[in-house]
Amino acid sequence: MDLGGRIERLITPTVEALGFTVVRVQISGRQRPRLQVMAERRDGKAMMVDDCAGISRAIAAVLEVEDPIGGAFTLEVSSPGIDRPLVRLGDFERFAGFEAKVETNRPVGGRRRFRGRLVGVAGQVVRIQVEGATVDLPYADIGRAKLLLTDELLAASEKRKGP
Repeated sequence: MDLGGRIERLITPTVEALGFTVVRVQISGRQRPRLQVMAERRDGKAMMVDDCAGISRAIAAVLEVEDPIGGAFTLEVSSPGIDRPLVRLGDFERFAGFEAKVETNRPVGGRRRFRGRLVGVAGQVVRIQVEGATVDLPYADIGRAKLLLTDELLAASEKRKGP
């Protein structure tokens, strides 16, 4: 397991106890690594700055004890935003019907970049409607994916927020 995966495993129970879900953990940089933690509220409400600050304090305490990075680092906690990354297989099912951009690590049907409407998941395969045809992308081959900011996505986001 890579360092990001180990850190995610360490912090997830703490983040979940606060009422949030870890969306993604990324580490970048060498001299002073930057640890980026993306989280969202489990109740579906919008993330607030205070939410990020609370998660940051809780994560910092866990990381200080466990010290998985072994030196100084910068911690950033944020929400995934409206045009969020699609990281877990369940994300592709949850956001079926919305437009997404997906990049694969190896060619699928002669291409590596796909832009279209998510259809859902079948086993370990992500299905996406591209130019009128449904394309099956093995989940294991997906390198990066994110929702595209559309009027439809904005409307759904506003509906989730409520009055």
